Amino acid sequence: MKINTQNREQLSALILVSLSLIGALSTWFSATVILPELSIIANLNDVEKVWLTNGVQLGFVIGALTIAFFNISDIFILTNLIAFCCVIAACANLLILFSSNGDQIIILRILTGAALAGVYPPSVKLIATWFKTGRGIAMGTIIGALTIGSAFPHLLRALAAETEWEPVIWSSSAATFFAGIVFAFFVREGPFAFARTKFDPTQIFQVVRNRALALVNIGYLGHMWELYAMWAWFLSFARLSSHKFETFPLNSPEYLSFTVVSAGGLGCIVAGYLSDIYGRCLTTAGLMLTSGLCAFFIGFSVDLSAFIFTLIAIIWGATIIADSGQFSAAVTELSDQKLVGTALTFQMAIGFGITLLAVWLVPTLAKNLGNFQWVFLILVPGPFIGALAMLTLRGRPEALLLANGKR
Repeated sequence: MKINTQNREQLSALILVSLSLIGALSTWFSATVILPELSIIANLNDVEKVWLTNGVQLGFVIGALTIAFFNISDIFILTNLIAFCCVIAACANLLILFSSNGDQIIILRILTGAALAGVYPPSVKLIATWFKTGRGIAMGTIIGALTIGSAFPHLLRALAAETEWEPVIWSSSAATFFAGIVFAFFVREGPFAFARTKFDPTQIFQVVRNRALALVNIGYLGHMWELYAMWAWFLSFARLSSHKFETFPLNSPEYLSFTVVSAGGLGCIVAGYLSDIYGRCLTTAGLMLTSGLCAFFIGFSVDLSAFIFTLIAIIWGATIIADSGQFSAAVTELSDQKLVGTALTFQMAIGFGITLLAVWLVPTLAKNLGNFQWVFLILVPGPFIGALAMLTLRGRPEALLLANGKR
């Protein structure tokens, strides 16, 4: 079948943005995977260890709220904004190599997160300018790329020699920098570009008052309550569960964690396909119910067998992120078309805001319990509440705006 010029341009844009996001998001967990090494070098206490991971979340919330309040992603050229923020994130990440105390590292992680707030939400809006039909699978593809980028440091840590942690920082910083170069010189907005707006901080209230968007955002909050706490602490969970198995699955906790997180990349693409056919609400609800069940059973699985543990972990990794792109797609379809960037950034700001509590709560609960085995039970309510919100949205008339009428 011959591919026409428009389809070829769409595919090229999707590939470029996806590959660039893999590079850009590799800085998110770059410090988390080398936490044991940084703890020794910077003499981190327990609170600092948590905030080394949570700092990126906090920075992202600060950056996203700033971008949403000032309507930045609805005013400026998206590719320029993304490229600039990639360079800032790369530099902040690289400076970890020259830092020797906890306060410095945490500040750099906050700055990295703030910069990534200018990469992730604008990239979602950018890809929406290329697709009116097939937007669900396009969104799923770029969120899949984000997922692989988030998993990439786990692979770098597994490949590096046990005592060499610096290549993780060098590699992730370089990947983010070159992603910025690609966005600056090789990517452009598509033919379905959204109208630009003028700065008006009161426009944020138009987003907040939209009831259909509020239900999408409740669904997103339930999704985010589970997601980053699992991503941030699954490696620690796997390491501390390793004594349960004679032979550890996939040879090491690092390789298993990379596999679990990156499984979400395929999950996002499949979810995008299903969402365009069966609707955003049904697809996201089904995925959240599945991931919530995995969160419930993962603690029990370590006492059963390595095979069951690995199976549940990979299913969890595939489903926990798979719905993320569909929440973004729903925002582009339900919000005022002049405020799509603001609505997307606001959604992600509140979503990442709730991750601050979840990412802090998991290790705190583990410390009180004396082990990590049962800590993920605290995540179970989130996806079930999120699923209920999306099924409620499905019964509203606004849901017909989703996926060309497929709710």
